[in-house]
Amino acid sequence: MSHAVRVLVVDDHSVLRTGLRLMLEQQPDLAFVGEAPTAEDALRGIDRTAPDVVMLDIQMPGMGGLEGAARLKERRPGVRILVLSMHDEADDIRRAFAAGADGYLVKTAADEELVRALRAVAAGERYLHPSLGAKLAQPATPSGPVDDLSPREREVLRLLALGYTNQEIARELVVSVRTVESHRAHVMSKLRAESRAAMVRHALDAGLLDQR
Repeated sequence: MSHAVRVLVVDDHSVLRTGLRLMLEQQPDLAFVGEAPTAEDALRGIDRTAPDVVMLDIQMPGMGGLEGAARLKERRPGVRILVLSMHDEADDIRRAFAAGADGYLVKTAADEELVRALRAVAAGERYLHPSLGAKLAQPATPSGPVDDLSPREREVLRLLALGYTNQEIARELVVSVRTVESHRAHVMSKLRAESRAAMVRHALDAGLLDQR
């Protein structure tokens, strides 16, 4: 790339954000353009920071990294997502890529590995450390119905279970009511739920109401 890769760091640990900033500032082809403690903060500032790559954790307060990755991609389709997580389980990796991640790296990786991953995803490649690739070769853990939902569908289900109307969900997610209705129909179909009460039970069983 002819210009320095612009990187936004999203993690709820300030010490880690500082360390990543210092590391990025030592690389002539990588530019630290901002940081955020939550995915919500990243969304609010992404148009201002205009990153090429967003480096984010999966587990954070609020919507978390999975929903955050999906919504960042919706806001800026060209942005690349590199997940930096403490978790190295196959199911976590699969969910991250399903949410829109372009790369996945564990926080124990060396600085050189992180720089390599950033350059790879910025260049349009999909990055996964070989040790994690071996984990993906393992059979997937059987999942419940809610695990088959997309991150956006899970958020719609969570808000429905909290009692939000379609109009309120549309305002919360900054989408049209028609889009909410479409997501709701998909959720009901995937869960084979014939009523709102049935969807609420699924949300409770999956722990969606404990997320924030």
